[in-house]
Amino acid sequence: MEKAIRRVLPRSLLGRSLLIVLFPLLITQGIALELYYGNFLKVVSRRLTGSVTAEIVLSLNALERLKNPADKEWFVAQAREQLQLIEIWRPGEKLSRVGSTHVLGPMDDDLVHALREAISYPFFISWRHFHRTVRIYIQLPDGVLEIDTPRKRLDMGQIWLFVAWAVGSSLLLFIIAGLFMRNQVRAIRQLALAAEQFGMGRDIGPIRPAGAQEVRKAAVAFNRMQDRISRFVAQRTGVLAGVSHDLRTPLTRLRLSLAMMPREGTICAKDMTEDLDEMIGDIAEMEQMIDSYLSFARGEGSESVQQVAMQPFLEDVVAAARRANVHVRALVVEPGLHAHMRPDAMRRTLSNLFDNARRHGASVVLTARGVAGGVCILVDDDGPGIPPDRRAQVLRAFESGHGGGTGLGLTIARDIVRAHGGEMELQNAPEGGLRVRLYLPH
Repeated sequence: MEKAIRRVLPRSLLGRSLLIVLFPLLITQGIALELYYGNFLKVVSRRLTGSVTAEIVLSLNALERLKNPADKEWFVAQAREQLQLIEIWRPGEKLSRVGSTHVLGPMDDDLVHALREAISYPFFISWRHFHRTVRIYIQLPDGVLEIDTPRKRLDMGQIWLFVAWAVGSSLLLFIIAGLFMRNQVRAIRQLALAAEQFGMGRDIGPIRPAGAQEVRKAAVAFNRMQDRISRFVAQRTGVLAGVSHDLRTPLTRLRLSLAMMPREGTICAKDMTEDLDEMIGDIAEMEQMIDSYLSFARGEGSESVQQVAMQPFLEDVVAAARRANVHVRALVVEPGLHAHMRPDAMRRTLSNLFDNARRHGASVVLTARGVAGGVCILVDDDGPGIPPDRRAQVLRAFESGHGGGTGLGLTIARDIVRAHGGEMELQNAPEGGLRVRLYLPH
């Protein structure tokens, strides 16, 4: 039952807020309509029909009592002038039907009920024969008496006028409430959009508080949170830059010292040259590891997001990968494809993925296409792949596969993609290797 109600109810805050306004409004108008139509109108209608019925009974009694035709004509003229009843006597005729042609309102049933209690003759009431009059046919023993009475004596007014007024006023109030609610919901939507953009790493600046007091407080709190996070990231980036400088300084001195050591003129010059080359290689590897650790901790958060054309961007990435001895077999990009990204950060992401494929001796196929709500980038290789039960494990920091490395390549790539508001998934490639699926939202 609850799920069925949820499917019927609107999902947006604006829709639900308008329902909160609409239901009490409809109930209030329904109560007003019932109080008027069900009580007051019925009471007045019974009084009006009772008055007309009494005059009709008086006319019947007078016509039955008066035997002289001149007296009857005099009474018919008096009824027309004083009672507003137009009476026509049709001797010898018979009624073809009895009852009433019903209309909207209580006066038709009230008039039928009053006449049945007041007279014992069959009758028929035509409400639709004339626009401004109601014709009543009464079957007497020797003929039919036609009585025309003004409709205004029985009808207080068209009921549809009251219904139209109730519906029109409700609609007007609902539109006014909708305009006010839309302004309130607009502020909430702006706050939600700002939070989403900030979660994607896009610098939107502080938002202007608007709307109700609670929404303004939420906007102010969001601005303060955004400012604190930005200052924290900037402070951490500055500290990491200093750490990077401090770590590279001794490594640079070691590299310089090793480069200045003599390599010839000694008995063991050949062995020393090999040892020096190995130490220089170890220092280079240490520098690469430091760069990876610092990139992982820094999160590439200082670069601004911009709209990038995917074709030239991926061509540059593939060209750099081929210079680094990565075998890229093919590049397939959907024409006219654009994406919002940090170019340097995404370049580092793809470089890490290419480097993983190179270490495992695999070739790569890079594909980019547009999908619903964003851009999808596929990196397929024909290497050994990763078993499904180890895919969550290799995405953890410092989890290295059999190909060596620091264990941060996939982790850094995933964090960069998530910083864009997207997601990275590891799947099986069509050729049996690993497929890395990157999704970037618009």
